[in-house]
Amino acid sequence: MLVAMPTDPRLSRRAPAGAAVLREDVTDAIRSAVFEELAAVGFARMSIEGIARRAGVGKTAVYRRWKSKLALVLDLVSAVAAQGLPVPATGSLHGDVRALLEVASHALRHPLASRVIPDLLVEAARHPEISEAIKTALLDGRQGIAAVVVREAVARGELPEGSDPDRALDLIAGPLYWRLVVVRGDLPAGYLDDLAAVAVDAMRGGRAG
Repeated sequence: MLVAMPTDPRLSRRAPAGAAVLREDVTDAIRSAVFEELAAVGFARMSIEGIARRAGVGKTAVYRRWKSKLALVLDLVSAVAAQGLPVPATGSLHGDVRALLEVASHALRHPLASRVIPDLLVEAARHPEISEAIKTALLDGRQGIAAVVVREAVARGELPEGSDPDRALDLIAGPLYWRLVVVRGDLPAGYLDDLAAVAVDAMRGGRAG
């Protein structure tokens, strides 16, 4: 999900021999500005000028790193996706599902993410490149985590053989995304506990029944 600025030094671009070294603090400032500009005006109205102004740099500093705002957003989404999410290891299916819901709820309630994600999903219908980048950022990594959670639950005897990780991910993330991003409702006390219990019950009963 698009929720935090990438700080992993492995995400930095290595300059070729003889090229000017790009300052990483400037790159980070531009990436932060992109999030803020997306949240403020959306992708369609976002401009390199606005990003540069918000980052406190010149347009040239942006163009040295990215050739267009589309390239910038694609790079940013990919960098965030590369950070990934930790795989829960609580020792129980309910604990793992509850941990995933906790992390996801914090991400989706982030002020920037709550505005940026819906806007980029709209733009994805117009730009296949954005669609693919968002699929990687929002789905591929989560599918891997769901596969681990399901595999471990099957090994413990908590889920039947053949349980579907994609279905598990739908049950875990779908209701939370609907409530926080689409409806934009609050989470009452105990909501995540209840949602975890319902998701686990559905995962246990739906595949076997």
